[in-house]
Amino acid sequence: MATVLSVSGSPSPTSRTTRLLRHVDARLTAHGHEVVPFEARSLPAEALLSADTANPAIARALDLFAEADGIVIGTPVYKAAYSGLLKALLDVLPQYALSGKAVLPLATGGSPAHVLAVDYALRPVLSSMGAGHITQGWFVLDRHITVREDGTTAVEPETDLLLTPVVDGFAAALARTGELVAAG
Repeated sequence: MATVLSVSGSPSPTSRTTRLLRHVDARLTAHGHEVVPFEARSLPAEALLSADTANPAIARALDLFAEADGIVIGTPVYKAAYSGLLKALLDVLPQYALSGKAVLPLATGGSPAHVLAVDYALRPVLSSMGAGHITQGWFVLDRHITVREDGTTAVEPETDLLLTPVVDGFAAALARTGELVAAG
């Protein structure tokens, strides 16, 4: 069983990105992994923007990244790129904070025109941070993530059908990454 840090880079308290991540978290938990949800918006803005690693909340975020075997990074797409909040968080992390970790990049947005943001904006920065294995990322249209009357999240069935092998591939990469770490 791997420990997965599930990071939402959305600044919104009613974020579809966060809802998508919690949906993915449930699937990873079903695979037997321990998932630790984390919302970048919970960090104190002044400490984050000044990279105050002595701040207890920032220090705890750094520890969560260090302790995780795998990372799911979710972001809304704004102006064809990942969120500024996620950028601020990634900037606080050590240069090789993702070294040896499996990473699953996810993005949400209002238009299919932003589908390439995962590969052309987010993937390069994750790679530069030493990610051991960046699995296939996925982009989900906002309108395919809804809130049911009982407050639970619904992902449009066709989207969920396409997302399932992406999450399963990440779960498999976690297992391989764990084997490599144990052997090394």
